[in-house]
Amino acid sequence: MSWPKRSPYHAEMRSLIGCLLTFALMSDATAAEAVHDRSYWQGIIRGGYAVPAGESAFELVRELNALLGSPDPELRDHLAYRIVGVWVSGGAPFTKDELTKLQDEWQANLRDGVGRVGSDAVLKRSFSALCLAALVERDLKERFLEPQRYRELLAAALEYLAAERDLRGFDERRGWVHATAHTADLLAELSKHPQLTAEDQGRVLAGVSSRLTSAPEVFTQGEQDRLAQVIAALFVRPDFDATRFDAWLETLIAAKRQAARTSPLTPAALAAYQNSTYFLQALHARLSMARLEGAAAKSRTGVLDTLR
Repeated sequence: MSWPKRSPYHAEMRSLIGCLLTFALMSDATAAEAVHDRSYWQGIIRGGYAVPAGESAFELVRELNALLGSPDPELRDHLAYRIVGVWVSGGAPFTKDELTKLQDEWQANLRDGVGRVGSDAVLKRSFSALCLAALVERDLKERFLEPQRYRELLAAALEYLAAERDLRGFDERRGWVHATAHTADLLAELSKHPQLTAEDQGRVLAGVSSRLTSAPEVFTQGEQDRLAQVIAALFVRPDFDATRFDAWLETLIAAKRQAARTSPLTPAALAAYQNSTYFLQALHARLSMARLEGAAAKSRTGVLDTLR
């Protein structure tokens, strides 16, 4: 490229362009060295999820995080999430600082583009929720979450459950989207945690009923059952608040009946009724398999009574 001699900016522009080209070439070279191809990740799974010799599990997970939002279901679900889930839940060594950094990244992803429907951005949000569930699963085995960090994660999970508008379960081209189910998985792990308080139990109950009654469509990919596992996790806690649950159940039944009486019947009212009904059926099935005593067993009977 030749610059007119009369331009007073030609020297500066040449310098600027040269710097940009150098930076671009350096960035491309770094990316080429840092990014592994599909066969590399497939090899890790074939090898029983062992961390490759000489590699850092943390650095590899940071690399896999970029694939959590991939529209390619193999890269996102069958490779990235599977490896991250196995390693973070306890299959690989991480320092507390590394786990904290991963929590920050995944937690921030829950807010990225939330509110938009039909965008691939939901994939990163949804699968970040799953990764956070694996992180809490690890914390239940070896404590590293500080109380404040646990509280922030619980708040973020409940906020995301309420805020997500893309409720697709399965997409023909993208595979599993399942944001509601994946958030339920996260809340189920959080609901097992000893740092959950009685007041938190009420917040979790409210979050689940709000999602059931606010969804504009009937969930079709088992989301009601995944939400039921959240409440089932509360039932087996030694500090299960039966009084709080029983009051919540009455409120849910009242909302369900109100939806059924809507005239003329709307798709939204029908969705609220059906989602609540399927949820209660799934909850009863899960509770029937649990060994419950005392107040928890009595509350389980209350769930069956509502179905009758």
